[in-house]
Amino acid sequence: MLTLLAWVAASIWLVILLLPWRPWSTREQLDSGGPTPDAVLDDVTVLVPARNEAMHIADTLAAVQSQGRGLQVIVIDDQSSDTTAAQALDCTGMRTTVIRGKELPAGWSGKLWALEQGRPYVTTRLVLLLDADIVLLPGTITVLCKKRRDENVQLVSLLAELDMHGFQARLLIPAFVYFFKLLYPFHLSNSGNRYVAAAAGGCILMETRVLDAIGGFVSLRAALIDDCTLAQRVKACGYRTWTGLTHSARSLRRNDSLRSIWQMIARTAFTQLGYSTLLLLATTVIMVVAFICPVIALFSGQDGALYAALLAIAAMCAGYLPVLNYYELPRSWTLAMPVTGLLYLLMTWSSAIACWRGMRSRWKDRTYRVSIHQGEGKS
Repeated sequence: MLTLLAWVAASIWLVILLLPWRPWSTREQLDSGGPTPDAVLDDVTVLVPARNEAMHIADTLAAVQSQGRGLQVIVIDDQSSDTTAAQALDCTGMRTTVIRGKELPAGWSGKLWALEQGRPYVTTRLVLLLDADIVLLPGTITVLCKKRRDENVQLVSLLAELDMHGFQARLLIPAFVYFFKLLYPFHLSNSGNRYVAAAAGGCILMETRVLDAIGGFVSLRAALIDDCTLAQRVKACGYRTWTGLTHSARSLRRNDSLRSIWQMIARTAFTQLGYSTLLLLATTVIMVVAFICPVIALFSGQDGALYAALLAIAAMCAGYLPVLNYYELPRSWTLAMPVTGLLYLLMTWSSAIACWRGMRSRWKDRTYRVSIHQGEGKS
């Protein structure tokens, strides 16, 4: 039985490697070409939703200021209890409007409600949705605009480079990128395929008319995986999107504890499965077979199981290697994949258990609870 399971695991990893759209690849990437201080960006408005981001907002806005001339910036202070608004108002040298956000209505996620409050202030042809903890390297907005034109797409997004310092971050964060690309293959998302739509919410440039055409943020107001939901709405309306990796958009948020990373991943893990217990059980079986069985088989002493285990582990490591290379991390981290996979499975189960207890998600001191009638809501 163990030998059979080990061969099933090897088959899973080989299939992933051989998929024609290569979900493990890092070929979809976009980086700044360098400073463009004379770039005219007066057709772009930057929307920055910010809740308790006093530590980061000044750096984020300073980086926006370095992008070029004419940018309009709208900061929505989402009921912050710290000095976020004051820090934003202190930033000079660009057209910045700071909005004091209103109380979060029922049925909305906090970030989307903040963005919707900023949307009426957007009068430009393009809008950049930028998280308050993301720093853009000089020239990033210019290359985003160029990519939109060159690819003839209406939405361009970049998966910001997350903090990968420390043991926990290196164990889990590169795998976050890897698993995200497995779930939402960038190659398929960037094609005309309407069934796969991916976006990275930290940095999204899109045409304002397209945002209006999909009904603004109202159309996805309760979404916790708001970025991919936005991309789905855009593609459903017949428009095109492009998403890639980058070193030019960097998150300032530290991933220095297992607890913080656990919360980040668990808050949407069960949502990703559509709150389906059946999918949770299927995912559990697949992940146990793919990540755990090869390790057990490796030390079983059975020759057939040993060969299958070696093949499975080799294919597992080969698929993960491009992500580690992209972020310039030691290749030895591929050997930690069984532990990483197990931890992700535990995070998914913790997400499901929290949901069964009535808590859909918790983020930024807000708890989103399950509604009996709608399945979603906020406490």
